[in-house]
Amino acid sequence: MKIICNQKLLANKIGIVQKAINSKTTLDLLKGVLIVTKQDEIILKGYDLEIGIETHVSAEVIEQGSIVINSKLFGDIIRKLPDSFVEIETDEDNNVYINCLNSKFKIKGDSAKEYPQIPDVNEDKLYSIPQDVLKSMIKQTVFATSQDQTKPILMGELLEIENGDINLVAIDGYRFAVRSCQVDNLSQEDVKAKIIIPGKTLIDVNSLLSSEEDVKVGFNEKNAIFILDETKIVTRLLDGEFIDYKKLCPREYNSKIKLKTRDLLNSIERASLLAQSELNNLIKLSIRDSVMAITSNNEKGNVYEEVALSLEGDYLDIAFNSRYLLEGLKNIDCEEIFIEFTTNVNPCIIKPADGTKYTYLLLPVRISSNN
Repeated sequence: MKIICNQKLLANKIGIVQKAINSKTTLDLLKGVLIVTKQDEIILKGYDLEIGIETHVSAEVIEQGSIVINSKLFGDIIRKLPDSFVEIETDEDNNVYINCLNSKFKIKGDSAKEYPQIPDVNEDKLYSIPQDVLKSMIKQTVFATSQDQTKPILMGELLEIENGDINLVAIDGYRFAVRSCQVDNLSQEDVKAKIIIPGKTLIDVNSLLSSEEDVKVGFNEKNAIFILDETKIVTRLLDGEFIDYKKLCPREYNSKIKLKTRDLLNSIERASLLAQSELNNLIKLSIRDSVMAITSNNEKGNVYEEVALSLEGDYLDIAFNSRYLLEGLKNIDCEEIFIEFTTNVNPCIIKPADGTKYTYLLLPVRISSNN
């Protein structure tokens, strides 16, 4: 194999496929990037048996071939080379020669014959989602996935197609986040679908979303595919039954408040300065006619904040994990929000006031009467 490629372009594409490489794997071949030549481009692939990424790079292909090169070493070398054209050549013993201006490297590669095949997903039926919409959907939900490896299903997100909408749902046992959007090429007659996508995959997809073009999304029983620009991401789906999140939503409320998102966020950030330990990250909200009092007390001191609001319903004293509350608020872009409460031991629901289809449900922390 012999190719010539732009250094900056190649470095960028290596960075993309490296997202699919698990450095902790015991299989050396899976620590490598697969390079395959085509007519006037090369294909780079990374695959850890759960997520595979394939992307294309324009190149002058002088001699056809394929090779697997250690991902970290290859990426580090290409990134450190001068901003020029890189010549990459291999020999029959899988040695790789990398030349760029005055820099010359010789490193050991591996035969591409044993490199595993990334699963195929039928691309005939793909759904189109604007990149900015999908980016918003992932950003507003993925933080609520569980990090508990004993609950692998909750380490993923439910992607649900229903009534012409796509819903993305994350639950970790203390809260859930749901973001919905309507997709033009879905109709009421489309078959309902539910798949569970690993949260890590969605984080990787989100990091690649940037252009104004649509993302193509498709799936089968075992895998899902995301196609954006010149890159394909294929991920193995999580197998199991996702929690029926709709049953967790309270159907009525006793108190509903409306207030400015930024005012509440800023006040809670200040109040949480005294609530930053795992054992004591509690803040208390006291809701009255036109004001919410936010307090936090511990051995370090106490803090009191007030936020203006409009109230419909009953007064309420309720406490939350400050980190969970902040994470929800930071992912709402709307200027004002609604918060609905039933009692101080039942979950509350936070929604943007502008009608965006986003719901953040959060369980309160039980507090004793003398707190």
